[in-house]
Amino acid sequence: MKISQSKPSIGREELSSVNKVFQSGWLGMGKQVFEFENLLKKLFKRKYVIAVNSGTNAIHIALDSIWLRKNDEVIVPSLTFAGSVQPIILCGAKPVFCDVDKDTLNMSEELIRRKVTRKTKAIIVVHYGGLPCDMDRILKLAKEKHLRIIEDAAHAFGSIYKEKLVGSFGDITCFSFDPIKNITCGEGGAVILDDKKTADLIIKKRILGIDKDTWNRYKHKRSWFYSVKERGYRYHMSNINAAIGLVQLKKMDFFISQRQKIATRYDNALRKINGIQIIERDYRKVAPFNYTVMAEKRNNLMEFLQNSGITTGINYIPNHLQPLFKSKAAKLPNTEYLYRHIISLPIYSGMKIKDADYVISRIKEFYNRKKVTKKVIEQNMP
Repeated sequence: MKISQSKPSIGREELSSVNKVFQSGWLGMGKQVFEFENLLKKLFKRKYVIAVNSGTNAIHIALDSIWLRKNDEVIVPSLTFAGSVQPIILCGAKPVFCDVDKDTLNMSEELIRRKVTRKTKAIIVVHYGGLPCDMDRILKLAKEKHLRIIEDAAHAFGSIYKEKLVGSFGDITCFSFDPIKNITCGEGGAVILDDKKTADLIIKKRILGIDKDTWNRYKHKRSWFYSVKERGYRYHMSNINAAIGLVQLKKMDFFISQRQKIATRYDNALRKINGIQIIERDYRKVAPFNYTVMAEKRNNLMEFLQNSGITTGINYIPNHLQPLFKSKAAKLPNTEYLYRHIISLPIYSGMKIKDADYVISRIKEFYNRKKVTKKVIEQNMP
């Protein structure tokens, strides 16, 4: 038996949707992209949704729109993917790494406050594993300190915070739709917000700084004319990717419910195993992207599961320990403790309950085996 840590849930409907784009002959940004954006607007009840070609570029273009300058500081958790941090470097600013809470794996208002200086310009809030941060307190802090909030909600598509979908409130929210996220576009991302001035700037920046007033060329009116007014990038989403996303959005509720079932199954079983500490979540409100626990003898467990045909991972190697970002000044005890103990188990929308039960059975065997070995050693001691 082979069980991957994650995999996309795609099929004939997505292929058929892409085929229609092929038949249209318009593969770049067009009808499907705008339709995808409009559906997200309705879902999140926001004024502006700008679809881009990756979650990392969503963060970059959001940061770029708030005019970061050299030596400006952006607070970001170290326990996140490098895609949350590289955009800060690209903008010429400095990432300031923040510790996370051991129980949630998220930044808290208190931990963020300790990192705020006169140079702080923004905070990137990461909703780890789909569990929303305490946004009320963080937004209050941002208002007090006049800081911009960029939510990295790559893990949290479909999660709910105080009866609202993550992405339906706050300053700027960024999503990722890469192959293993809660829904996928193959590759893609989105920036979601209400502020017209910032949205207009992001719309220009995502396609090489071309002014939106010249988009009549997509309607075959003066198709040869365009005007470049801002520094920009080639970050727009293609119709091919949007076509996949349009089908995935229809399956969103099913995908999330399947992930919630697997996560709940894990919780109920692993909570009883000495050697495993689960991260408590309310799966009625959390759409889990990954399933992470803390484990004794973590590395040995990973090797044992690998030999059993089960792929696991560590989400993530802390960024303050990475060569490019390494900071001797960063003291993040919780993050470093978690890095030594966390393990992410298989979870994806197409995963079967029997597969989860197999993972559980192998974990039980690993820890029972350790107990038996220890007991035998103690019995044979003089």
